[in-house]
This record gives sequence, structure tokens and C-alpha cells, in this order.
Amino acid sequence: MNDAVSIREARAQLATLINRAEAGDATVITRNGAPVAALVPIHEYEALEDAADALLAREAVAHLRDETVSMGELLADLFGEEKGRETAAT
Repeated sequence: MNDAVSIREARAQLATLINRAEAGDATVITRNGAPVAALVPIHEYEALEDAADALLAREAVAHLRDETVSMGELLADLFGEEKGRETAAT
């Protein structure tokens, strides 16, 4: 079996693909030939989640060392949202 399957093939072979994931093999799922998702072993997914959490924690600590900010500002910085800016009333 190839390492990539179309969505149609994935639907037809879902049980087999899940068994492969349990055995440690990842499968890329494609739409119109372009990769759109991956079915991976749960330990790989959990490792990715743990790595993302660790990265966010490191960024938060580094940011807090630089300056004191509100939790809202910190979360906006970490998740790429533009901070709301207060304007002075005249």
C-alpha cells in the first residue's frame, strides 16, 4: 500500500489504515492529488502536541522575561492575533 491515499480510498480502507497506524505507519490523505491530512500513530500525535505545548511555554517564559504583559496580550502574541490598542480620549 502507498503512503498516500485519496479521500475516497481512505473511506474505503479506513479500518486497514487505522490498523497500519496502530502498527506505526503514517498515511497521508490527499484531495485532488494534494496532501490535506495525515493518519498517524497516536504516540506521534501526542508527541507533536507535547512539543507544541513546550514551545508555547518557552515562548511565554521568554516573553515574560522581556516585559510584564497581561495574559490577554501574551495569548494574542503567542497565537498571532493582533493586540487591541487603547486610544486616549480627547
